[in-house]
Amino acid sequence: MADELEQTTVIDPGPDEVLGPGHNFDTVTQKISGVVYRPFSRTPIQMFVGFGIAFVFVNIFLGAVTWLFYRGVGIWGIVIPIAWGFAIVNFVWWIGIGHAGTLISAILLLLKQDWRTSINRFSEAMTLFAVACAAMFPILHLGRPWLFYWLLPYPNQMWLWPQPRSPLIWDVFAVSTYGTVSFIFWFTGLIPDFATMRDLRANTRVGKLYGMLAMGWRGSAKHWARYQKAYLLLAGLSTPLVVSVHSVVSFDFAVAILPGWHTTIFPPYFVAGAIYSGFAMVLTLAIPVRRWFHLEDLITTRHIECMAKVMLGTGLIVAYGYAMEAFIAWYSQNTYESYAFYNRIFPQAGTYWWTYWLLITCNIAIPQMLWSRRVRLHTWAVFLISLVVNVGMWLERFVIVVTSLTRDFVPSSWGMYYPTMWDWATFAGTLGVFLCLMFLFIRGIPAISIFEMREVVHEKEAVHAPAE
Repeated sequence: MADELEQTTVIDPGPDEVLGPGHNFDTVTQKISGVVYRPFSRTPIQMFVGFGIAFVFVNIFLGAVTWLFYRGVGIWGIVIPIAWGFAIVNFVWWIGIGHAGTLISAILLLLKQDWRTSINRFSEAMTLFAVACAAMFPILHLGRPWLFYWLLPYPNQMWLWPQPRSPLIWDVFAVSTYGTVSFIFWFTGLIPDFATMRDLRANTRVGKLYGMLAMGWRGSAKHWARYQKAYLLLAGLSTPLVVSVHSVVSFDFAVAILPGWHTTIFPPYFVAGAIYSGFAMVLTLAIPVRRWFHLEDLITTRHIECMAKVMLGTGLIVAYGYAMEAFIAWYSQNTYESYAFYNRIFPQAGTYWWTYWLLITCNIAIPQMLWSRRVRLHTWAVFLISLVVNVGMWLERFVIVVTSLTRDFVPSSWGMYYPTMWDWATFAGTLGVFLCLMFLFIRGIPAISIFEMREVVHEKEAVHAPAE
């Protein structure tokens, strides 16, 4: 550890320090590990209440899925021509939420942004749980979900091979690759912290469990050299996934000839939207946890302000995408494309017009408050804005999927989509699954990287040390 710390570049944190005052190696270790090793009697009551509510939604999800297996996808609101409903809306939304973890961990690591250290572990776990929730929806939407393995190109005697020209097959490879690389990257970063947790409780069952997860880590110079090389390579491998995965998801729509989908703006537009919603979810989860476990000196206002700035920037890119949709609908002079956009925004044309204006309010109008530094430094104002953005990005996916399908080329095939209680139950259930996994993660694994926070302490001490 000392060999690695000697090679760390000293960066002056300036007036907005990345770590609160009064910390050294021991206090950082005790504070972060104390969240995991804290007795249940001292666990914040909000954790028990939140986990209880989330577990109720998990049971609702199990009931909805059981009924789905028994009756089929007809229990959902999907009808002709709206064959894609909540399942695909929620799939795209969850995949988007998972993007912030890879961005914070990989890209900001390569760019040497020191403010990522307090939130990268938290966001990486959020990525894994969001991808798990996203992967459930296409499988449930198959109609015969127990045959989902047919989507994989495995050798079989019946010569059933996937269609490689289908974007849905591209999704299988993109999401599985993204989930696999994200898990390896997350677990690799945890190995030094597992060793720290092992050493704190070496003679207990918990310590032995962490010892197994630490995979023989001893903190030698050779271990740190190999770790740094592997971590950097995984960061470089993960970086293209931020762009590629949601671009592939956007091809589900962009390669179709349906009005409102067939546009080249979708890949960058979807990537920006994914990062936008992902950072909003990180703020939505991190701010309450920061308060419950008194981690204000580890997750400081600087971290929240930096995330708010990224959210503001990606929100402006999303706003540009909305403007380009309107411009393309006008400039193309395509009757079908123009009507698809007209149907979204005017009440005389479509029934879903209110969802479009609500998403504009949530994704563009309200986040403009983040231009004010006073708002960015107000923790609970940022929390409320992040909640609004999460709602707005879900509405965006709903508008893209539903409004385009309800009005096809031929008026005789037009229809309306109304989600049923089972649609809502399945969606609410995945929220419960996601929150349950997050609560278990916070109580079972260090939610903030111990060794990276030690590096911050070392840098801080080096900056303020008297010159010899």
